[in-house]
Amino acid sequence: MMKPRMLKLLFELMKNAKRSDREIAKIIGVSQPTITRMRQRLEKTAIVDYTVIPNWTELGFEIMALTFVKAKGSPELSEKAKNWAMKNPNVVFAAGGEGMGMDYSIISFHKNFSGFSSFVDNLRTEWAENLQDLQSFLMTTGEERIVKSLSLKYLEKTWKEKA
Repeated sequence: MMKPRMLKLLFELMKNAKRSDREIAKIIGVSQPTITRMRQRLEKTAIVDYTVIPNWTELGFEIMALTFVKAKGSPELSEKAKNWAMKNPNVVFAAGGEGMGMDYSIISFHKNFSGFSSFVDNLRTEWAENLQDLQSFLMTTGEERIVKSLSLKYLEKTWKEKA
């Protein structure tokens, strides 16, 4: 388990990683060099990997898809799933799991329904001998239907509730 001070830094970075170490140090109540060392430790151990969560619609992606796959098991299936996900740039997250009778879940972004349809056709073709079932849930990236935007900044509240 991570030390409380390191967790505080991690949550501050999830809220806004662009802030200076000096600014974060004031919030946490430690010196700026301490924050710099802690941040470097988080980066070195790959706990922190900086990225941007853009406005998907502005980038031309109209659809965010959650796709669930039921696969016919084999020992090399996990490696095949990893290779397939890595070579598909629309896939932003994929993992094995369980629930709803499925084995894998995939989060992907698509410019339109036609692009999503091609994505699913490719998945069905490449996984033909291992595919038992495939279900998708499509969401618009347009602001009019979003209830809560994707952001990790909200996670701090769950940690504070447990502390």
